Amino acid sequence: MRDLNVPELADVSADLREAIDRCGYYPDVVTDSLAVAIAGEPIRAFVLQHEPTFDRDEVRRHITILALTPSRLIVGHTDEHAADELIRAPYASTSTEAIPLQRVNAVVVNRVVPNPAGYNSGKGDPVSGGGEVVLTIGWGMVNRIDLEPAVCADPNCEADHGYTGSVAADDISLRISAAADGPAGIQQVLDFAQALSFATSR
Repeated sequence: MRDLNVPELADVSADLREAIDRCGYYPDVVTDSLAVAIAGEPIRAFVLQHEPTFDRDEVRRHITILALTPSRLIVGHTDEHAADELIRAPYASTSTEAIPLQRVNAVVVNRVVPNPAGYNSGKGDPVSGGGEVVLTIGWGMVNRIDLEPAVCADPNCEADHGYTGSVAADDISLRISAAADGPAGIQQVLDFAQALSFATSR
């Protein structure tokens, strides 16, 4: 049995609540939804992304929160919706998923680094640390299959070579950019990826 505890990291539950309040997107709804999944465990690291979505002439908001506890990865989503035939007033929908750390089988970090010649290693310069980060986490719930026709080296060949492709675990993918989320957002997702990688390697 692996030791899944991450004693090196402090409890940042209060910081998560502060970030949710600062975001201002139905903070009590978001917090109560997460509380069910967190179930009283301390939060070791988190990422919060608040992004608008455009639906014709309306702007609707979406928030994604990734939280790391000593034993689980918590994924939370909250969306807002316009009134419809079933619910006559605007409403929010929330979903949370709690994944045991031993189920997490992929932590992929893709980085775009501007001006790589002037890159400064370390946390002192988060902009140089990456202009964009895409964090993809897989735990075997969703697998994506990408297929394309197979070809050979002969440009005149007309034979059917079947298909070639790849299978990728892609349960959640989060894109953070310095332009949209600020340098602090870049550093936060890198710190979270490091904490999750450490927790799932034990």
